[in-house]
Amino acid sequence: MALLAPAPEGTGLKPVPGEPGLPYLGFILQQTRDPVGFAKGRRAKFGDVSWNNFLGRRVVTLQGPEAVREVLANKDKAFANGPAWGFFIGPFFERGIMLLDFDEHLHHRRIMQQAFTRDRLVSYLDMMAPEVARGIAGWRPGPFEVLPHMKKLTLDLALEVFVGVQLDPRERDEVNTAFVDAVRAGLSIVRFPVPGLRWSRGLKARKKLESFFYRNIAAKRAEGGDDLFAALCAAETDDGHRFSDADVVNHMIFALMAAHDTTTITMTSMAYYLAKHPEWQERCRAQSRALGKDRVEFADLDALTDLDLVMKEALRLCSPVPGLPRVAVKDTQVLGFHIPEGTMVNLATFTNHYIDEFWPDPQRFDPERFAPDRREDKVHQYAWHPFGGGVHKCIGLYFAGMQVKSILHQVLLNYSWSVPDGYTWPLDMTTLPVPKDGLPVKLERVL
Repeated sequence: MALLAPAPEGTGLKPVPGEPGLPYLGFILQQTRDPVGFAKGRRAKFGDVSWNNFLGRRVVTLQGPEAVREVLANKDKAFANGPAWGFFIGPFFERGIMLLDFDEHLHHRRIMQQAFTRDRLVSYLDMMAPEVARGIAGWRPGPFEVLPHMKKLTLDLALEVFVGVQLDPRERDEVNTAFVDAVRAGLSIVRFPVPGLRWSRGLKARKKLESFFYRNIAAKRAEGGDDLFAALCAAETDDGHRFSDADVVNHMIFALMAAHDTTTITMTSMAYYLAKHPEWQERCRAQSRALGKDRVEFADLDALTDLDLVMKEALRLCSPVPGLPRVAVKDTQVLGFHIPEGTMVNLATFTNHYIDEFWPDPQRFDPERFAPDRREDKVHQYAWHPFGGGVHKCIGLYFAGMQVKSILHQVLLNYSWSVPDGYTWPLDMTTLPVPKDGLPVKLERVL
């Protein structure tokens, strides 16, 4: 065991224990191969607070909901988002809402919230429903890979609902590819622009996305519309503050990434567990049929209770954002451990949802744990935290839930899907968690 740094005398704090692992890489191989097993082993050995190397930095991993609460509450403003997320995705998603802190973050969030009012959400849903119908109409029964089809659908929806700009197929493919390259660049092991590698592709992708939005912003400001792009151009606080062109471009690039990637993972996870548990697939389908509508409307969302339970359990079992990093901007403490200024900490979202003390039989798919008579997630404020918390809680969480239900409602009414007995998806944890095999299923039309 090695200590991160000595605790200052007289503070009563403890030094953070841990071990470095490999130079530069630390325990990346073990973490990506078996994240839950690795986290449990570290917790048994060191407790909820420990450090190791990670991509050339010493990173303190924080496990358990109480550590999460202390960091996300951030009462003394000791932890910042920007330097942490900037390390991973800063060059590709510059000045997105998640990369801003303190007063600047609050200022931008107040403006951005105007794009996520109830009226705006209703208009986004009305735009989505026919696009979802068109998108899934092209799905063909037989062997079917869920991940690429969901990814294409959510990207197309993001461009339609968020951007509201008509693109020819070539332009659409270019924008889609740019987003994929920008996201994958974040966890590059080689973190400088070597031609052909992830980091270099991510930098080129950022330039393409900037060019695309700057090219369209004047027309969007002039013409308006019901899409997010128009909403950000028009958003204004009560005291008259608005976004500059650069702000709009930065927030659009980030919002499109956040809107399609995490939603794709959530729906792919739901599809996996509904294939493994056909009784739940039938429950959700029966509830969608009982609604009596091909396309869900905003007032119908609360009626899809079984789909909501499945979504929450899928988010527990496969959190789309597996960790929430922060950097200490001054000396501070977590659970009585000394965290020196400049230290990166990581809230272990993915693996925290598997801690036995808070989640009975955590590996089991059990949506009823979120039912009103059980609410296992209420055992602690941060037992379940796929959307983060505190001032940086995901601004689009209601949009995300609305989009997931809107899409899967239509999918359930039109298709059923299954996997062979004994199939277990092979998760790729090298960036965000996705099935390496694309999640192959047998797709059938329902009568």
